[in-house]
Amino acid sequence: MFVFVLSVVLIVADARFERLEQARSGLASVLAPVFWLGNAPERFGNWFSGVITPREDLLNENEALKARLMILERRALKYGALAAENNRLRELMNASGTLDDRVVVAEVVGVSPDPFSHEIIINKGTRDGVEAGQAILDANGLMGQVLYAATFTSRVLLVSDSSHAVPVEVLRNGLRAILLGNGDIAQLELVHVPDTADIREGDVLVSSGLGGRFPKGYPVAEVSDITKEPGAPFVTISATPMAHLSRSKLVLVVFSEAGAVGPEQLYDQQEPDASESEAGAETEGESS
Repeated sequence: MFVFVLSVVLIVADARFERLEQARSGLASVLAPVFWLGNAPERFGNWFSGVITPREDLLNENEALKARLMILERRALKYGALAAENNRLRELMNASGTLDDRVVVAEVVGVSPDPFSHEIIINKGTRDGVEAGQAILDANGLMGQVLYAATFTSRVLLVSDSSHAVPVEVLRNGLRAILLGNGDIAQLELVHVPDTADIREGDVLVSSGLGGRFPKGYPVAEVSDITKEPGAPFVTISATPMAHLSRSKLVLVVFSEAGAVGPEQLYDQQEPDASESEAGAETEGESS
């Protein structure tokens, strides 16, 4: 009873006058190691269980991390391919913005296995309005023309094919010439250029529009080498195609506003047929 009363008096005195604050602080400092040692086994057990992991769990975690790494690597490759395709589409859209003609984006889906024929296959055909003779471009320049159009695909003859020719003119001064393919994917030949012609290395060659096959003004090649032989009436000129003939994945199919005009159509427009001439003559005779 005396101890209880003494405890109550000490508590009241401490609450009223804070006389035992120093004693409580010293006692807490003395008992701190005891509390730490009491909790030490539990802390050590938690630390030990975190450090020592079963081998099977480590193997499972390693396999899961490897699988996740492969998935992330595949996604990174896919995103890289998508980013590259997006850049190519942006280049094509920028290129199509500079054209007056209507264009359609097509994808290269095949290449001719014949080493002596430079042809590619695109995934646009007659179902999309593609016809033989239409110009094909990439983001940098003229690639060739449609050789044959099927329902869903079309064969394109590249400008580097040995049977292909493009009427061109020098962008700097308007000098006209014929640019021939020679079977080299990286080089073309400019023919029938007199040795006195004003042409220089670095000149840009664009389609002249003559013949009605290619619309005027499409970049085709850049003059890379000029060789003049003494006594020869013509110079030997090499040009580098501006289009990426062997690398372009996406191309533009050009639809001219007036439509492609072939040599036969030009001839029909210029030369009236015999029946029309006879009818005209009879009309003149009657009027006279």
